[in-house]
Amino acid sequence: MQNNSMPSGSVIEPASQQPFAPAAPGNAPLNTGAPLAANGSPLAAPYEEQKKSRGTLFETILLILVSIVAIVFIVLYIQKYIEWDAVSTDVDGQITSAVAVAREETATEMEEQFAEREKYDYKQFSGPVDYGSFSFEYPKTWSVYVSKDAANGGDFEAYLNPREVPPVSASAIIALRVRIRDTSFDSVAKSYENSIKNGKLELKTQTVGGVLANVYTGEISNGRRGAIMLLKLRDKTVMLQTDAETFLNDFYRVLDSVTLNE
Repeated sequence: MQNNSMPSGSVIEPASQQPFAPAAPGNAPLNTGAPLAANGSPLAAPYEEQKKSRGTLFETILLILVSIVAIVFIVLYIQKYIEWDAVSTDVDGQITSAVAVAREETATEMEEQFAEREKYDYKQFSGPVDYGSFSFEYPKTWSVYVSKDAANGGDFEAYLNPREVPPVSASAIIALRVRIRDTSFDSVAKSYENSIKNGKLELKTQTVGGVLANVYTGEISNGRRGAIMLLKLRDKTVMLQTDAETFLNDFYRVLDSVTLNE
C-alpha cells in the first residue's frame, strides 16, 4: 500500500496557476508617459483634454493681459487728452485775457496822451508838402492865418499872433511871420547885407532844424526892432520874422522846435 502522504516541507501549487511567460517583444505596450488602462493601453483622451485645457487657460490669461494693457493705454490717452484740452483752454483764456488787458492799456495810454496834449502849451505848424517838410511848434493860444498856400506855386505866407491875427500889412506888428519864398537863399540873404554894414542888423548863424541858418536881430524896418531867420529849403528860402522884441523868447522857442525833411 502506497503511502500517498507528502513529505514534510513540500509546497503544493494550485492546479490553476500557470507558469509566467514574458510577452513577445513585438507585442510589448509602449510607455508613452500617459495613464494606462487596465489592459495596458494609454488613456489618450483625458491627456489631450488636459493639454487643451492648459492651452485655453494660457490664451485666456494672455487675452486678459492684452485687455489690461489696452485699457491702461486708453485711460492714459484720455487723461493726456483731458490735460491737453485743459492746457489749450487755459492758453486760449490767457490770450483772450491778455488781448483785453492790452486793449485796456492802449485805451488808457491814448487817454493819457490826449490829456498830456491838452496840457501841452504848444501846437504843430506845418508848411506845404510840395515845398518840403517844414514844421515847428507855436503857443496854442496863438491864431494862424494863411494868406498864400502856394497851391499854384509862388510864395507861401502865414501869420501867427496871440488870440487873433490883425489885418496883415507892412506896418502891422505881428508875433510871427512865416514865408517860404520861391527864391534862392543867397539872393534873399544878399538883400540884408546893407543893413548889416550900416549896423542896423546884427548877423549870427545857428543850427535850425539840422541846417545852418542866418539869424538877424535889430532894426528890421522903420524903427521896429525884432528878429529874422533865413534858412535854405531845397531851392527855396524859409523866412521867420517877429516884429517886436516882446516876442523874442517865443521866436527863439519856435526856432528850437523847427524840423526839416527835405
